[in-house]
Amino acid sequence: MLLENDRPVDESAPIPVAAEATFADLGLAPSLLHALTKSGYTKPTPIQAQAIPTLLTGRDLLGIAQTGTGKTAAFALPILHRLAEKRVRPARNSARCLVLSPTRELAGQIAESFKTYGAGMGFLVTTVFGGVGYAGQIRALSGGVDVLVATPGRLIDHIKAGHLKLGFTEFFVLDEVDQMLDLGFLQPIRSIAKDLPGNRQNLFFSATMPTEIGKLAGELLRDPVRVSVTPVATTASKVTQRAIVTETGNKKRLLLELFTNPAIARAIVFTRTKRGADKVAEMLENAGVRTEAIHGNKSQGQRERALKCFRDGQARALVATDIAARGIDVDGVSHVINFEMPDEAERYVHRIGRTARAGADGIAIALVAPDELGMLRQIEKLTRQTIGLEDRRDFDSVPLEQLVPVPGDGRPKRGNNGPRGNSRPDSRVSVKPFGGRPAKKSFRK
Repeated sequence: MLLENDRPVDESAPIPVAAEATFADLGLAPSLLHALTKSGYTKPTPIQAQAIPTLLTGRDLLGIAQTGTGKTAAFALPILHRLAEKRVRPARNSARCLVLSPTRELAGQIAESFKTYGAGMGFLVTTVFGGVGYAGQIRALSGGVDVLVATPGRLIDHIKAGHLKLGFTEFFVLDEVDQMLDLGFLQPIRSIAKDLPGNRQNLFFSATMPTEIGKLAGELLRDPVRVSVTPVATTASKVTQRAIVTETGNKKRLLLELFTNPAIARAIVFTRTKRGADKVAEMLENAGVRTEAIHGNKSQGQRERALKCFRDGQARALVATDIAARGIDVDGVSHVINFEMPDEAERYVHRIGRTARAGADGIAIALVAPDELGMLRQIEKLTRQTIGLEDRRDFDSVPLEQLVPVPGDGRPKRGNNGPRGNSRPDSRVSVKPFGGRPAKKSFRK
């Protein structure tokens, strides 16, 4: 493979890895293996098995893997290993490792992963992102950190103010590169890279591989190894997908009908707009389904509380815009419901990647208005999959106000299966379904 500037990319990792490799086979430090065992991880995912041995040798890497396949551990583990091999105190106002993330939520989760895997190793890990005050971040940076996870905008603010100098950075990671480019971070990334030393190790990870990423990789990566564990823009194999055609005005009724199914234990509902997310969340709450909402108009504190409530099983539904499509890493999400189709087909892949994580199964349901069928066709073309389609436009409507819950507080009970257990919805809560004719098995024009 050649990148945009005709620099070659080595398609194979330099160290072969057995198909049934364990983390112990990858050459990681005993302290990391202990932390992984304590967390219940024994067998690496394909992206981890291929990336970790390569990164331990110091090579640059371009990793392509769909969301939910373990990309964070694929770069966090070898970086922690190499930081431990060369144990030095970080210089003041510096970071030995810099990880760039497109969203605050993802930045926080990456930092938590570094802390979990590096438990007991004494590394300083901190985050820098917008939506919160500067003072705490300035204090954290002043003494120097081992790992800094940041969003590009706030990071540049600190660099310009002199709170951070990147001359001592040894590892540079771009995570979810395609989304960062979608959000307009191309120039900020280039600006940040200019402040980095030339002898750093570069790691790029992405779920898709548009041309722009190849061009950026050609600029910033040095003789990189490319690791790809799945075809570009494919969806997780354990996600069962279905699409339901219904008029726009009937989507709320259909959404409430879906939530009569107790199998929807923990669901993320995606909308296109922030206003739409608030309206859908309010509608579900009024119907007795405990719901939180997360979008760009929410403060950082509100977003963190909403995610915690959803993660802890206190909310059965989380309504989100695409800002959360790759920023939510919550185990036990049984369903992803596209209340509105995304503006771009690639976003569909990232949305439904919120379920079927860590080897679990999941279901993705798309509510498709007739004028959104074109987007459905684009998604099928991109993913090279045919999505089962039902026609629910022709049914006897029931007024929305008649879709009410039976007595109950609507709160799902908290699961007791640890970090990968699903929460069960309160059995007292249901919503009266509306009547309708049998679904037509196929409809595609």
